[in-house]
Amino acid sequence: MSPQPSKSGIVTDDRSGERHIPETTRADGTTRKAIKIRPGYRPPEDVEVYKNRTAETFRRGQGGIPGAEGLKEDTASDQASGASNKNAKRREARRKAKAAGEQQQGAGTDAAGAPAAPAKPEEADSEVEREKKVRNLKKKLKQAKELKNKKDTGGSLLPEQIAKVIKISELVRELDALGFDADGEPKGQSSLADAAGEDTPS
Repeated sequence: MSPQPSKSGIVTDDRSGERHIPETTRADGTTRKAIKIRPGYRPPEDVEVYKNRTAETFRRGQGGIPGAEGLKEDTASDQASGASNKNAKRREARRKAKAAGEQQQGAGTDAAGAPAAPAKPEEADSEVEREKKVRNLKKKLKQAKELKNKKDTGGSLLPEQIAKVIKISELVRELDALGFDADGEPKGQSSLADAAGEDTPS
């Protein structure tokens, strides 16, 4: 019986102790010579990789510390329950706030039966946001018009400045949607000013 070759194909002679890779035949029929291996050489294929048995059992999900599996499940359920508790509290708070809002709307009449004017912070916030947006749009429109005048007088503009000039019509449209004219004045006031200008003799 011939000795068993290693992973790299090295065969050790039992009698002499010499190691070699035996002669083989290629696919085209030619023979590959036997290669002698010097004593003490160990190819990388034959080097055994150290395996920690405990780590291997953990990787495979077997064995380990008794009771460790139960602890893992408990901590996972604690974390999940903590998050679900927090979410449940948030949902409950939203439900209470909604119920309180409906009660205020239901009780929105005073003793005379006239509707009471409850303070609506949402409307106030939206009004503040609208004013802020209008101010911002007016500022951008003013800058864009100044840049357009500069361009018309022959000044050179940077690419980002040209982009601002191009957006003038878009800014005017946004102001129009918010109830302002191209000059940034409320539409009702601008029509009054135009009418006053027409009444004055020139």
